[in-house]
Amino acid sequence: MPNNHLQKQVLGFLSTPPLWKRSQFSIEQFELPEINVSDLTPRPIPQNIRLGHQMEHIFKQVLNHTARYQVLVHNIPVKKENRTIGEIDFILKDLQSSKNIHVELTYKFYIIDPEISEPVHQLMGPNKRDMFFTKMEKMKNHQFPLLHSHEGAQALRELNIVPHDIQHQTCFKAQLFKRYGSVNHHIRPLNKACICGFWLRFDTFNSTAFQSYRFYIPYKSEWVIAPHEEVPWMSHFDTLMELNIRMLKENAPMVWMKKKNATLEKFFVVWW
Repeated sequence: MPNNHLQKQVLGFLSTPPLWKRSQFSIEQFELPEINVSDLTPRPIPQNIRLGHQMEHIFKQVLNHTARYQVLVHNIPVKKENRTIGEIDFILKDLQSSKNIHVELTYKFYIIDPEISEPVHQLMGPNKRDMFFTKMEKMKNHQFPLLHSHEGAQALRELNIVPHDIQHQTCFKAQLFKRYGSVNHHIRPLNKACICGFWLRFDTFNSTAFQSYRFYIPYKSEWVIAPHEEVPWMSHFDTLMELNIRMLKENAPMVWMKKKNATLEKFFVVWW
């Protein structure tokens, strides 16, 4: 991928809001300090790794660009009898307070299912295989306590880090997609600013309402970035052909849409 793609990934990461502000669900959000991206030249990151790991590389570069935080630990596996039982994303040193902070990084794309009443249960991956509530519970009940397990404490001591005085936080960023045609969404205590698109079913997309627009199906590494003009746009018919293949494979793709007035939008087409 060209370097301007990486720059767009960095900007996309930084512009994605946190899924909640301050502390919710007994989990505190890590607040990134203001970043001057004009003098940040991102170093190449592997594009053949999954998007979540790409975001870890970007997060680390952003942290190294700040004057406030020092990255002490990144991506350390915790093992028990040669079997990996977990992983520590980041341990940072806050150079203002001299405290150590354990940060679990999460970057997600969730659709909002309005058929479910509780907001924490409404969020799920576009293929319905990734639930926010499950991720949140895993963070509280496994990822945070992992540092205080015998194996986690041993891994940290080998790095000269004392586990008992570490503060746990998460940098949990998300792009949310509401159901096509819905107007109001009450997702408190979650952050409404995360809503950036919509989702619909294939049959809804296969209608005259979309025929006059142009479309692009981004690679997954492009999901984080804002839609832009410099892509090979397709007709509605050609997009239907490509989407039909994805539906047969039970794979819900993101789609960018360009309207006649040059407005750009993004959405997921789901197969279920």
